[in-house]
Amino acid sequence: MAEEVRDYIEKIFAKNPLKIVVSKAVSKDVRYRKITVVRKEKGYQIERLTQKQAFHENVSAWDEQKLIDMCAGWLGTGYGQLNAWTDGEECSVMVSKKGTASMVCKRTTQFNPQKIAAGHNRKKEYIFNEGDIIEPMIDMGILTSEGKVVRTMYDKFKQINRFAQIIDDVIKDKGYRNLNIIDFGCGKSYLTFILYYYFTEVKHMNVTMTGLDLKEDVIKHCNEAAAKYGYDGLHFEVGDINGYHSDKPVDMVITLHACDTATDYALYNAVYWNAKMIFSVPCCQHELNGQIESDNYSVLTRYGLIKERTAALMTDAIRAELLEYCGYRTQVMEFVDFAHTPKNLLIRAEKTGTKRKQSLDEVTRLMEEFHLSPTLYKLMLEGCMIKD
Repeated sequence: MAEEVRDYIEKIFAKNPLKIVVSKAVSKDVRYRKITVVRKEKGYQIERLTQKQAFHENVSAWDEQKLIDMCAGWLGTGYGQLNAWTDGEECSVMVSKKGTASMVCKRTTQFNPQKIAAGHNRKKEYIFNEGDIIEPMIDMGILTSEGKVVRTMYDKFKQINRFAQIIDDVIKDKGYRNLNIIDFGCGKSYLTFILYYYFTEVKHMNVTMTGLDLKEDVIKHCNEAAAKYGYDGLHFEVGDINGYHSDKPVDMVITLHACDTATDYALYNAVYWNAKMIFSVPCCQHELNGQIESDNYSVLTRYGLIKERTAALMTDAIRAELLEYCGYRTQVMEFVDFAHTPKNLLIRAEKTGTKRKQSLDEVTRLMEEFHLSPTLYKLMLEGCMIKD
């Protein structure tokens, strides 16, 4: 039951909830009558309510995983129900007296973001708002020429906002005025154009942004589009992630759906350049699936589907831990709703300079147990970032 409850709560946080209420105490020994979690500008605020008092605690956006653990603990022990509100949807997770967990989500027209986020005076609910004239979104068919969201593209509109919010959570309040950004494996670059708009028009920053891809026709089209939009600081180059060199310091590396080990080369370059920020959505992790084996945990490798998913999760876990070892505060999160693109994990990392040395020990033990030789580890070993 505990794993099922946790799975439900992770799905809720993937929807970017604005408010969560934990209620229905299962015994008289439970101290708090109700627990409420409200999303704030820099994270979340928890209110624990007794009959006479209210106790408050703030949780940083970086500690979202901690909050997921807390919610799972509350619902798995002292409480029988959790309600969560996102933009236009309410989800309820219930645990029966027999310990059976279930979740139901439904659309609601009664949702009011301003009322839910009481005390938080936000000017905008989204980074991009309906009515904004954003040429790349118009060309993508997400917005009409008047800035209205096309009805069938509303989910895509929210997904783009979600990704921009993930970046905004890192750069806001940092005082950045100039950024040099590399987008590896940019493809047709729809999101690259939108992010350039975000940095220059929303955040009013001076940005140099380079998109890199192997397809010459795609790069030609992207450069033509950048000229059409008047995006002078955005340009595209034909090139391979492996061996790419930048002639000036890189502040941010973005890599979306770089296939298999291409993600590893992108992460290695980002660390080599001492990039301040990394945003990576891995894709098609085949490498470890062909290596993984274990006598002690053969149950994870016996069945093809489970083996594939285990290998993919281990791939991203190793990447995250190696970034921690190299001095990055790292978070693995899901930025797209399960209903639209399952298995879309995002690795978000910010340079702190504080190395988590035990991360390398944990990676090494995992590699030894499952006979793994991941590309990122080998690249860092060859680049003298880690010692064998």
